[in-house]
Amino acid sequence: MDKIIRCITSDGAVMATAIDASDIVFTAKKLHNLSRSSTAALGRLLCAASMMGNMLKQNDAFINLRVLGDGEMGAVVAVADSRGNVRGYVENPQAATEYYNSGKINVAKAVGKNGTLSVLRDYGTGDPYIGQVELVSGEIAEDITNYFATSEQIPTVCALGVLVDREDGEVLLAGGLIIQLLPGAFDDTIDKLEKNVSKLEPVTTMLAKGMSILDICKTALEGFEVEVLDEYPVNYTCGCSREKLERYFMTMSDGDIRSMADEKGEAEAVCQFCNKKYVFTKDDLEALIAEKNS
Repeated sequence: MDKIIRCITSDGAVMATAIDASDIVFTAKKLHNLSRSSTAALGRLLCAASMMGNMLKQNDAFINLRVLGDGEMGAVVAVADSRGNVRGYVENPQAATEYYNSGKINVAKAVGKNGTLSVLRDYGTGDPYIGQVELVSGEIAEDITNYFATSEQIPTVCALGVLVDREDGEVLLAGGLIIQLLPGAFDDTIDKLEKNVSKLEPVTTMLAKGMSILDICKTALEGFEVEVLDEYPVNYTCGCSREKLERYFMTMSDGDIRSMADEKGEAEAVCQFCNKKYVFTKDDLEALIAEKNS
């Protein structure tokens, strides 16, 4: 079972959030039939969205991350609620995969280095907060780090990893870590944290060694007294339903509703996040129109 954890140092200077999202990314890969590069890109963004969603305090809040570069992959989207449950999709799920000499997937090539990272936070209480920054690498983690530094002025370290089997493309491990300096951090705290970060292994390496997400946080915060704020199970969760689609259709004009039917007299809607299909017959559409106008 995937989990997310939030920790803070006892002096309140540093916050660390870590996630093991191996099952989430495995699910996404299967749902969307992702190539290796698309698996790595979406998997990283799902990890980031889950951790950032978990930082929201309101129960009905959610966060939407959208990476749009000039590469073959097109848009990469991840949406998470305030518990860290997450879903996402890739515009081109079969984007080509290239590798660095190190053997790691060249995510930047598929995503593109020129483009934007957009962050929408909806707290359920009014207009959402929207921030946008230029991509700095297309590798996702660096772009999340840059977003926090540029848009929110929060010194942040973000590490994201997805380990994909090179032979069969299966997801072996996926996880992430976000470390943030809080107001009031002193120079010695910063120096100690920088030394720790410089020695950190990749997240998937630490997971492969059998380290828990708490172990990962404690390693990143070595030399600090660490307190666990919360720990939750997280899942790939899609909230689509036939009822939600019906409510959406009823905001459309009668003519637009009728025009959705094909030559067979049916309208088919497919959820971007889970690929579930919903079929509406001509009679279903006419019933919606009648209900809308009643």
